[in-house]
Amino acid sequence: MNRREALLRLLRLSGIGVSTAVLGAWLNQRTQRPTEAAVMEAAKRSHTVRPDAAWPEMVVVTGGEPTALVQAAIRELGGIGRFVSKGDLVLLKPNIGWDRTPEQAANTNPEVVAEVIRQCRQAGARKIVVTDVSCNDPRRCFRRSGIAAAAEREGAEVVLPDPDKFREVDIGGRVLRTWPVFEPFLSADKIINLPIAKHHSLTGATLGMKNWYGILGGQRNQLHQRVHESLADLADFIRPTLTLIDAYRVLIRNGPTGGSLEDVLLKKTMVAGTDPVAIDAYVAKAYWNLDADALPYLAFASQKGLGTIDFDKIRSKIVNL
Repeated sequence: MNRREALLRLLRLSGIGVSTAVLGAWLNQRTQRPTEAAVMEAAKRSHTVRPDAAWPEMVVVTGGEPTALVQAAIRELGGIGRFVSKGDLVLLKPNIGWDRTPEQAANTNPEVVAEVIRQCRQAGARKIVVTDVSCNDPRRCFRRSGIAAAAEREGAEVVLPDPDKFREVDIGGRVLRTWPVFEPFLSADKIINLPIAKHHSLTGATLGMKNWYGILGGQRNQLHQRVHESLADLADFIRPTLTLIDAYRVLIRNGPTGGSLEDVLLKKTMVAGTDPVAIDAYVAKAYWNLDADALPYLAFASQKGLGTIDFDKIRSKIVNL
């Protein structure tokens, strides 16, 4: 068994099997692009940290509860101090798109969000913001997902999307040029991506880079016509500090909204790192057997210098709790 096969086998075998146990009116109300006197000239801001050969580029942690998974992943990547400095304004971007409970695995696990907040506070972050541009009614999504309560409990500021706080930004992409972006994403010092691993009816899987659709306003469904190019454009524009893919529960089919617990696998896994292309490629292959040619956005992102498709060639580490 070679290194690639070993990595994939670990992720496929982790966990304990299958759980047995429409867009909202708010989004429809803001299908028009915001009117502004001028488009913001927002240059691509990199929130990344300096590469360090002493640490892995990808870590796979299995066998623990959400808090322990986050702690181990960040520790193995060099500790939170490598990513967050004292005085930083840190923005956390979970998936809070859907009016679902944590058990339905359509949104990021709230305990994952809570632990990342605790880590950022320990690093001395000046302010921690948790936000997303939901697809269903945002108040219901933030509440029912458990993320609002978890974030507030840990002292973060929870920011619901406000139609008046989108700014026209020159994203400068191949497909995404001028588009409304939610203001908090334009002012953060560090941005941590916290997607959940789940099936997607259009792209096959929704992972780290697909999570960036949640920074946009306007008619996002228009982007589905050239979804892979737009995903690479967004990944190039935002360039996160760190990505942690929540695979504690995985919505293995009928995504991205889900609903049935029979579609959920309990995997107790976290895949984290600084190469967003490799991380997406790894999880897509492991859970849905999707190769890079089935996900063209990976090649587009790689061509932009955002990472490597060949996840078995980067520095990686496997941790079993």
